[in-house]
Amino acid sequence: MEPEAASGKGTRTGAVMDAIRRKVSTRELAPAEKLPSIRGLARSMQLSPSTVAEAYDRLVAEGLIHSRPGSGFYVAGSLPLALSEVEPRSNRAVDPFWVSRQSLDGGADMLRPGCGWLPADWMANPAIRRAMRRLTRSHDALLSDYGPVRGSLALRGLLARQFAAEGIEAGPDQILLTASGTQAIDLVCRLLLQPGDTVLLDDPCYFNFQALMRAHRVKIVGVAMTPTGPDPSAFAQAVKEHRPRLYVTNSAIHNPTGASLSPQTAHRILSLAADHEVTIVEDDIFADFEPEPSPRLAVLDGLSRVVRIGSFSKTLSASIRCGYIAARADWIEGLIDLQIATNFGGPSPVAAEIVHGALADGSYRKHLAGLRSRLARRRREVARSLEELGIRPFLEPRGGFYLWCRLPDGRDAGSLARFAMADGIVLAPGNVFSLGETAPDRMRFNVAQMADPRIGSWLRQALES
Repeated sequence: MEPEAASGKGTRTGAVMDAIRRKVSTRELAPAEKLPSIRGLARSMQLSPSTVAEAYDRLVAEGLIHSRPGSGFYVAGSLPLALSEVEPRSNRAVDPFWVSRQSLDGGADMLRPGCGWLPADWMANPAIRRAMRRLTRSHDALLSDYGPVRGSLALRGLLARQFAAEGIEAGPDQILLTASGTQAIDLVCRLLLQPGDTVLLDDPCYFNFQALMRAHRVKIVGVAMTPTGPDPSAFAQAVKEHRPRLYVTNSAIHNPTGASLSPQTAHRILSLAADHEVTIVEDDIFADFEPEPSPRLAVLDGLSRVVRIGSFSKTLSASIRCGYIAARADWIEGLIDLQIATNFGGPSPVAAEIVHGALADGSYRKHLAGLRSRLARRRREVARSLEELGIRPFLEPRGGFYLWCRLPDGRDAGSLARFAMADGIVLAPGNVFSLGETAPDRMRFNVAQMADPRIGSWLRQALES
C-alpha cells in the first residue's frame, strides 16, 4: 500500500477524517459530543458506510474520538494537543541542539538550508520501494522476531566486502550493526570511556558529537580543523597535555567544513595517537559522496586503534535507521553485550533487510554516481550565489552537500539564524559547531536544500539591512 493511501490522505476515508477533524478543532463538535451515525454520515456525504466506518476506526486509533458499544462514536473528552501547541521552541539557546530541534520539528513548509540531510526526492526511493516489496514475501520470523546479536549477516557480509575493496581485512564477525550512527558512537563511548575522561573533537565538528560527549560526562578538548584535516601541531599539543582516551572525527568530507584528510596529516595523526594510546573513532558517514576515496585512518591502521562507524541515513534513508561499527574482535564482543543491555539488540531486522536490499540493488551504484554529479553542480551554483552576497566558502569540498562559509562584515550568524527562524527558515550558525565558540561569523549551508529562491532573497535582504 502506498504511504498516502495508508495514511488516508487524498482518499475518501481521508476526506471523512479531515471533515471531522475540522469540526473538532473549530469546536463545532465539542468534547464528549456524539458523532453522526455511520449510515447517517455516509448518506450525507454520499459515501459507502464502510468508508465512514474505516474513518471512524482510524480516528479512534488517533485518540480523537472513542466508541461506546451499542451507543455510537463520541468526541474524546480530553483532546490531543493541537499542532500549534507542540511546535519547536525557537526562543531556546542557540546551542548544539537548536538546529536539530528546528530542523526535525518544523512543519512541511519550513525551509531548511541549515539541516543535515538531502531532500526526500534526491534519495534512492525506487530501490527502497523494491526492497520493501521483496520484504513482504519474507518469512514470518523476519517480520516479527528479534534479530541476531550482530545484526543481519547479509548486510554485514556486504559491508565486509566493501571494506576489503578499500584494504580493510575485517570479516562479518568484526562488524556490529546498530540502530543508528549516533548509537554506534554512544556504544563505543560506553565501552571505552569513564566520566571525567578526556575526548578530542575537531573544532568545528558535527554538533551532535559535542552533545554525546557531554551526555557521557567527559572533558572535551578541541583541535583546530584545517583544509587537510586536524592541525597536527594542535593535535600533538592536545594529546601531550590532556592525555585523551578518544579522538572522534570525520576523515572524509568533514562536517561542517567539507575538508578531506591528506596523506601527510593522516600519517602524523596515527603516529601521535599510537604514541599516546589514543583510540580514534572515524565516522565515515559521508564516504560515498567522494568521487575518489581520500585517506582513511581505519584503512591505514587496520582497525587496531581505529574504530570505523557509519550509517546509511545520508545516502539511503534517514527514516530506515541502521548503522554499524567495525572494530577489533574483542571490542565487538563487549559492544554486543552493551547493545543487548541498552537496546536488546541492534537495528530492526526489517530495517537491516531493507538497507541490504537497497544497497544490493543494481541501480544503487548508478544512483550514487548521479547524486555525486548533481551535488557537484549544486555546490558550484550555490557557492557562486553566496559569493555574490559576500558569503565566502572556507574551501571547495571534494564532495557532499555542505559549504562552510564566512559571513560578510563580521555578521553574527546566531542572530541571523534567530531572525531566519521567525520567517520559517532554519539556518546552521557556526558556533553550534565550535567548541571554543570561535565561529560567530560562520554558517553551514546545505546546497541541496537551497533551491527555493526565497532563501537567497531572504539572505540578501537580511545582509543589506
